Amino acid sequence: MIYEALAGDTFDSIALDFYNNEFLASKIIEANPQYRNVIIFQGGEVLKIPILPPKAADTLPPWKRGDSA
Repeated sequence: MIYEALAGDTFDSIALDFYNNEFLASKIIEANPQYRNVIIFQGGEVLKIPILPPKAADTLPPWKRGDSA
């Protein structure tokens, strides 16, 4: 997916918008290494937003989540 950053966007705010989780900002940074040092976007930067697989519900037992523990 492609996203054009708005002035004032941060990786955290973009992750919150797309993934409903600001802690997944690292996934967007990994997909856009040319912007890894940007703290606040000026606007107009074109970013790749990775589509992440759905996470298994934490209420499922480990063998149904795919956990190896």
